[in-house]
Amino acid sequence: MKLAARISQVTPSLTLAISTKAQAMRAEGLDVCSFSAGEPDFATPEHIKRAAQVALDQGKTRYGPAAGEPRLRSALVAKLQRDNNLTYHPEEVLVSNGGKHSLFNLMSALLDPGDEVIIPAPYWVSYPEIVKLAGGTPVVVPTQAAHGYRITPQQLQEAITPRTRLFVLNSPGNPTGAVYSLSDLTALAQVVVAADILVVADEIYEKIVYDNAQHISIGSLNPEIFHRTIVSNGFAKAYSMTGWRVGYLAGPLDLVKAATTVQGHSTSNVCTFAQYGAIAALEGPQTCVEQMRSAFSERRQVMLSALNALPGLSCPRPDGAFYMFCSIAATGKSSLEFCADLLESQLVAAVPGIAFGADDHIRLSYATDLATIEKGMERLGAFLRSRF
Repeated sequence: MKLAARISQVTPSLTLAISTKAQAMRAEGLDVCSFSAGEPDFATPEHIKRAAQVALDQGKTRYGPAAGEPRLRSALVAKLQRDNNLTYHPEEVLVSNGGKHSLFNLMSALLDPGDEVIIPAPYWVSYPEIVKLAGGTPVVVPTQAAHGYRITPQQLQEAITPRTRLFVLNSPGNPTGAVYSLSDLTALAQVVVAADILVVADEIYEKIVYDNAQHISIGSLNPEIFHRTIVSNGFAKAYSMTGWRVGYLAGPLDLVKAATTVQGHSTSNVCTFAQYGAIAALEGPQTCVEQMRSAFSERRQVMLSALNALPGLSCPRPDGAFYMFCSIAATGKSSLEFCADLLESQLVAAVPGIAFGADDHIRLSYATDLATIEKGMERLGAFLRSRF
């Protein structure tokens, strides 16, 4: 069967593939330690679940506005002002089926064939693929561990061409845990404004930062960068709502209207009663967020200490999110070979770094319990000592 040419340019998600394989092995009774999925292992907080249950009981099961329930859009406006110092109106916010969907809507509404999108590497697996699906051209800019895997203003400047439309900024970042400082963002904002391009700030991990790291929204720096910023965010990571599929986009009115048109002819509104759970997440107690962040912080330290004691690995301390991005360059193995061998021989699932644009790395998620982390690190140590 002849398929659209754009499909042949897109690589299936390796993170989903590894997670699916690990789940299948577990279903067969194998004791797999999975560090593949970027999914908190906590249950969704009770007050959020109750809100959705009440919405169901009240009959909130009908079609709703394509852009989202008015009350949720208003709650998001309040959240963006309170947490991020960003001033929006409800019509400048689009509720989407998760953060990935918000980015898909954005790229579909913004890009023409040949338009370029600058993506720092290592990158989240779906950034370049979504750009390709929208007809754009991803321009990947490698970053260095010595600079905390953060793109420099000079690198950004050198990557900009007359075809550049958008710069993707993910902070805290997946897969590296990199967090951009105020000085980093100020310098990058100057480049964006001078070039008159747009920046999408993917802030899905904004609540998960450690030590002295602080999340800052680039759009909050000054009016010039604000008008060129689109915010993409969601509820999956901070509130352990991965399966709820509720995300959002906020930005210039014309662009949000265009993205709403895309959504209106694809998925239409997000699951109505799920949106009432999202309202409760924003307006209810936030102690659950800190409890989960604190647990992630403890797990980070346990995993990092274990990794730093192993031969053949190099792993910097992440400042945010819940991933370790480890160099396996000293082993001489490709990331696909390394991860396949590790899963087969030790029943430990990791994601090959090639999925993130770095084939000499692997990604390990510590969004799982301490017992699994400790067991998995023992198995990883046995694997390394037996082969390298």
